[in-house]
Amino acid sequence: MTKLPNSDATQDSAVGDASWLVKIVIRCHLLSQVVIHAILFTLSLLLAFLIRFDATAAAGGSTSHEWAGRFWACLPFFLVVKLLIFGKMRLFRGGWRYASIRDVTNILLGSWWFVLTGFVMWMLFYHLPQGMVRTVPFLGAYFGSFPRSVLVLDFLGTVFLVSTVRLGFRLYREELRPVAADSLRRVLLIGAGDAAEAIIREIHRMRIERYRVAGMVDDDPAKRKIMIHGISVLGGTKDIREICEENDVEEIIVAMPSASRKELKEVIDLCSGTKLQFQSLPGVADLIDGRVTVSQIRPVDINDLLGRDVVQLDDEAIERFLTGRRILITGAGGSIGSEMCRQVCHYRPAELILLEQAETPLFDIDNELRANFPDIKISARICDIYDRNRVMKLWAEHSPEVVIHAAAHKHVPLMEHNPCEAVKNNIMGSRNVADASCQYGTDEFVMISTDKAVNPSSVMGASKRVAEIYTQALNGHVDCKTQFKAVRFGNVLGSNGSVIPTFRKQIAAGGPVCVTHPKMTRYFMTIPEASRLVLQAAATGAGGQIFLLDMGESVKIVDLARQMITLSGFRPGEDIEIKFIGVRPGEKLYEELRTDAEDIEPTVHPKVNVWKSHQAQWIWVEEAIEKLSVLENCPDRQPVVDLLCELIPEYEPLNPPKKESPSPVRS
Repeated sequence: MTKLPNSDATQDSAVGDASWLVKIVIRCHLLSQVVIHAILFTLSLLLAFLIRFDATAAAGGSTSHEWAGRFWACLPFFLVVKLLIFGKMRLFRGGWRYASIRDVTNILLGSWWFVLTGFVMWMLFYHLPQGMVRTVPFLGAYFGSFPRSVLVLDFLGTVFLVSTVRLGFRLYREELRPVAADSLRRVLLIGAGDAAEAIIREIHRMRIERYRVAGMVDDDPAKRKIMIHGISVLGGTKDIREICEENDVEEIIVAMPSASRKELKEVIDLCSGTKLQFQSLPGVADLIDGRVTVSQIRPVDINDLLGRDVVQLDDEAIERFLTGRRILITGAGGSIGSEMCRQVCHYRPAELILLEQAETPLFDIDNELRANFPDIKISARICDIYDRNRVMKLWAEHSPEVVIHAAAHKHVPLMEHNPCEAVKNNIMGSRNVADASCQYGTDEFVMISTDKAVNPSSVMGASKRVAEIYTQALNGHVDCKTQFKAVRFGNVLGSNGSVIPTFRKQIAAGGPVCVTHPKMTRYFMTIPEASRLVLQAAATGAGGQIFLLDMGESVKIVDLARQMITLSGFRPGEDIEIKFIGVRPGEKLYEELRTDAEDIEPTVHPKVNVWKSHQAQWIWVEEAIEKLSVLENCPDRQPVVDLLCELIPEYEPLNPPKKESPSPVRS
């Protein structure tokens, strides 16, 4: 039988061969560095003797034959000691293409150490007894052959030659090497501070060159006309458009890590109508420290303009709320639900139970959490919350202590056409998980609600309001110890099916970008911010409360569309058309949050408020839910809408969908 080779042994052999090859390359590199420095040290000493004894000869002193003998006598000492000092300081390991002021400083320091060593040796020589000098004859050859001024001249020559060669190599690589101009994109930097300096320096040292910096702009008057690494400040931000046209700029890199979102918006607006592409640098500290490079500069995203400052949380309260407890999250595969899972895992729950109807999103979030949080027990369960028996069995199996209810149908126009599904999922599904929480002793129940539940104009908003009413009425009910809370907020940036991903697809397809109405506005919040504030509200609030998150200022959707088109390097209205398609069924022009009304109270957190709503009587709520349950699968929209109007007096349906005409029957 033929014996197969041991694959592990073969692999070890290959690794061993590779390591020897690496060692040989490193040694060759070090050897070449030593040889080059030895040549430079020799030239430096030669220059020192030439200058010193040329001046002496001019004064009628020694001839060239005299100093040549002294030079050869001193050279071995100079070479050996310098090479030892420079080697000890690891100056042979530096990459010349990255030569910097620090390298020059180290060369100065190494040269000073040699001067000090040489001077000490010279002083010792002249103070040694004559008998010892005779016993060691080479001492006289080395230290009796040169005057002290040679040490100073050699110091200057060493610093000059070694620094010049290193910096010259870098200068050639960065400035003098021929590069095809057509391959470079001309960029303009916004800002002329430390971040801009780091970017320019990094661009100059890039081997695969991508950019040529045309200039910088900065609104600081003190920085006008200054130059950084040969690049000039050409004006202020108000001059961007003209500067870009005059210098054929193709891209803009925002080099202002501290710039506010308002300032970024102003820059984007100034460049609207151009074909400029916008790039943003990573954190300047990371760039300067070398943890990231210019090759990782990313396009400016609309989230950079709409996102807000990092939310400061009461971590101690949230830890008490989550740490060591069994947490169940419904809708765990959705945009908000999946982020809630990530946030919760940071607080080390005893177990995290993921409930989701859709198989693939549940699979994805389950794998992600297991990879990132291997120490946390995670249970993934497929479940339709409308299935009451399945819900009850899962609650009995896991006995969750905290439930975060994020599962819901959220798309307004779809729910207008499918109102019975909104009733089944948003109302009956919420009832099922709320009842299960009561029955199996859940301590805390947090429902994710929406600003569309305020004076609802859509079936989706009305269904979420009914769910709020039900959970509020259940709070404090007989034999129910669960504390029920609801948290309202507006749109979240980048959630599945929301306006921003939709606009991105439309821009990528060449347009048009479809906007419902020129005056339509919406509130926006990032998914992580919304998730953190939900945890904050849940951890510090009391049962029966409805919390409202501070959504900041509303944004006009048409302005959002223009900014996204501009950021993509297109011109709104020319390259990409903006098309107004009319307000869709159930939509308002302006969403309401009621954050400044008389019935709103602040909480311990500045971005969380409480709405002082009146709790409905349990008997009335039970009757309302029973009426709705009859219409769960009603094929007609109107009975569902009529009953919702009866239950929620402030519900005023807007833009009801037109009845679809039946498809023609073919013979």
